[in-house]
Amino acid sequence: MPGSLSGLDGCFPRRAGRAWLRYLPSPRSTPFTFSYLVLLLCTTLVLRFADPVLTAKLLQLSSTDAHNLWRRPLTSLLTSAIWIEDGGWIAYAAIFALAIAPLERRFGPGRTALVFFSGHIVATLATELPVMALINTAVLPNSAGRWLDIGVSYGFLTTAGALACLARGQARIVALVALELFIVLVYVVDDPGSLDSVITMLGHVVAAHFGLLCWGPKLRADQAKQAV
Repeated sequence: MPGSLSGLDGCFPRRAGRAWLRYLPSPRSTPFTFSYLVLLLCTTLVLRFADPVLTAKLLQLSSTDAHNLWRRPLTSLLTSAIWIEDGGWIAYAAIFALAIAPLERRFGPGRTALVFFSGHIVATLATELPVMALINTAVLPNSAGRWLDIGVSYGFLTTAGALACLARGQARIVALVALELFIVLVYVVDDPGSLDSVITMLGHVVAAHFGLLCWGPKLRADQAKQAV
């Protein structure tokens, strides 16, 4: 008996490890999340090891600032979400595993990609088009249209908002509070006195509530139809 019990004890850590592994993004269960993380890893390595002059040019061309949206809207919208400026890929991998992979397991890669990129586009246009208008009317200086605007936060927050709406009971309340606190925390940790930080915070608010109020109810309705 002691020998058999010790053998069983050795199995539990392995089983627990396998249970956790199924929540990680993988090519089979979450191809969109996994592929996107691989792409972000590649661009992060480019920023880390490529010539700084080249990387600065790439980021400048990809930025969804008002200047780029006016001159090259499609290019900037498509490429701005493939860069992580601060290089914190591991943190984004954890965020994707918590907020994007669960949605993909429920609704598939196509619907998840649609939620993600629609939020990225809507939040970008909702914040940068007013900036563009204020620059044209001389309310803001021309320099306000050239700050670096890249990243995946708008798409992530849209997906997180939709996922929070799908939660039930107290879990939904916890998810909503965590979502709002995350937006506030990012704003406070950034430079809250600068105009670009304010614009980014407004974009985060738009993205999260676009996912919560627009995509969330639609996905819940689709889920209810599938259950019938």
